[in-house]
Amino acid sequence: MSATASKSPGNVADKGVAPLKLKAKKIRLAIVRSRYNPFGGAERFVERTLAALEGNEIDVTLIARKWDGAESPESAKKDWRLLTCNPFHIGRLWRDKAFAKGVQQLMAREKFDLVQSHERIPGCDIFRAGDGVHATWLSLRARTLGPVARWAQSISPWHRYTLQAEHEMFRSKKLRAVICNSVMVREDLARRYPKLVRRLHVLHNGVDLERFHLGLRARHRAVLRGQLGLSASVPVILFVGSGYERKGVGPLLHALLRPELVNAHLWVVGKDKAQKKFEALARKLGVAERAHFHGPQQDVARYLGAADVFALPTLYDPMPNAALEALACGLPLLTSTSCGAAELIRRRDCGVAVDALDVSSIADGLAHLLSMACDVTQVDALRDSARAAVSHLSLEEMANKQLALYRQLLDGAE
Repeated sequence: MSATASKSPGNVADKGVAPLKLKAKKIRLAIVRSRYNPFGGAERFVERTLAALEGNEIDVTLIARKWDGAESPESAKKDWRLLTCNPFHIGRLWRDKAFAKGVQQLMAREKFDLVQSHERIPGCDIFRAGDGVHATWLSLRARTLGPVARWAQSISPWHRYTLQAEHEMFRSKKLRAVICNSVMVREDLARRYPKLVRRLHVLHNGVDLERFHLGLRARHRAVLRGQLGLSASVPVILFVGSGYERKGVGPLLHALLRPELVNAHLWVVGKDKAQKKFEALARKLGVAERAHFHGPQQDVARYLGAADVFALPTLYDPMPNAALEALACGLPLLTSTSCGAAELIRRRDCGVAVDALDVSSIADGLAHLLSMACDVTQVDALRDSARAAVSHLSLEEMANKQLALYRQLLDGAE
């Protein structure tokens, strides 16, 4: 195992996270995340957590296989230690096993007060189930697979290892708390592991309410649409995310064929190795002139300000940051019933949740939201309702709840 310590350069650009002083002794906290992807929602959550913890009486160590904060738009000076744990490996099964073993060795050696892992590693004190439950993901994914592919998934060594690690971690007596970023995940885990119920804590992701706001519409709508050759009256559906297949780009392209969306355009923002495959699908369906693939963007604010509706009919997503940011900007949300963000719009007229594979329901839901978003008599109330759905999820609120959980665990309560 290779382990090196360093100070990460720079100051996170998140606004509005006030220092939160803890009165007791300084906590030695380790946060575990295997690899940093500058466009990944989980990694952005970790960066925001680190930013929120700066200035507090807490000593943070980040344990990662690979982390390059310099690539992140939110990166700047940070006051935390980095431990790199990147053992030699070939393939993802060996990689994940070696990383888990290396982290377990570091936990034994460093004697942290708390270890919060974002990976499925038995022996951690806190697990943040940001990626949800792997067993649930596999069962939902099987809906999209043929018989041969389902069989291949069932015998996959990597999936089997991940399921075993997940099961061992959730049954471990060392696990003191599970952070669930949605009620959906908490209820799923409560069903699967009834003995865990008292250790399940719902802490929603925080959203930067100063960076993502209603004013982005006036700032970017006319400018970006002008650059892209679209008039203000063209209905625009925005998708943001990596993992096009899982998050629903295919069903969205098929939905564009429906009569109710014949005038709508789809913007796809995000990095995906299969982008050319989906561009080819758009051409095959005859919607290529209305489906625009913009690739990864360091700053999605322009697109959020210029679009009318945000669509994420994901097959499985515990609580996508992209959906929270869209709501904060006043965009109504179409998502799936297997997405944690559905709980935020359930009691508000600012979104629709449908089956991820039901193209007809996706088209109907988008048409309904677009009809309101493009109606001058309804759009302001719609946007206010969307913003209100996440107005309680500030970064400061997220930090307060996490710090309260740490103190609760150190005080001996669960």
